Amino acid sequence: MPEKSSIQRIIKRAFDLAAAAVILIVLLPLILLISAAVWIFMGRPIIYTQPRLGYLGKPFTILKFRTMAEIQDEQGRRLPDEQRLTPLGKFLRNTTLDEIPELVNVLRGEMSVVGPRPLLVDYRDLYTEEQARRHLVRPGMAGPVLASGRNALTWEEKFRLDVSYVDRWSLGLDFKILLQSLIMVLKREGVSAEGHATMPRFMGSKNQSGDSVDGE
Repeated sequence: MPEKSSIQRIIKRAFDLAAAAVILIVLLPLILLISAAVWIFMGRPIIYTQPRLGYLGKPFTILKFRTMAEIQDEQGRRLPDEQRLTPLGKFLRNTTLDEIPELVNVLRGEMSVVGPRPLLVDYRDLYTEEQARRHLVRPGMAGPVLASGRNALTWEEKFRLDVSYVDRWSLGLDFKILLQSLIMVLKREGVSAEGHATMPRFMGSKNQSGDSVDGE
């Protein structure tokens, strides 16, 4: 983490480990309930996995509860996200419960409780040099984008917030973002960009058109 003391980095990692472990234990009954619901209404797999860019741009596999059905058209092509998102999946997304398995990513050291959200590996070559600086810290479950508007923001606004977090990071800022993120989750605001299941794909700073991000 740039320009920060070793003590602060150690405290942040210790908090990540403690918080992830405690929350997983406390939420175990809910985790089992969600797992059973996904299995009954959508079948297997229960956990959705996808490569994402992590610290220093290195790929890792993110874990989330599955929210979409595997539905294909007559030609065998997978239907758009909007058509595959199930009622249960929509509820899990609106409440952010689909992201509970990411606590395992935190325990593994692939993610932090707070940090820029991990994005698709496909975006690696689309970043500007400034935007790529978002990878100088571990990606997080909660972050400046979630705290400030989530998918109601444009890609440019998201990247500015992420880079600002990298430059301004402190333990105090992390706790402020956690509180703001909790409020956003409880209010269920900014879950989807208008007209999309989640957010239109990032096509590079000079081309912001595109289909929904293929993601759970």
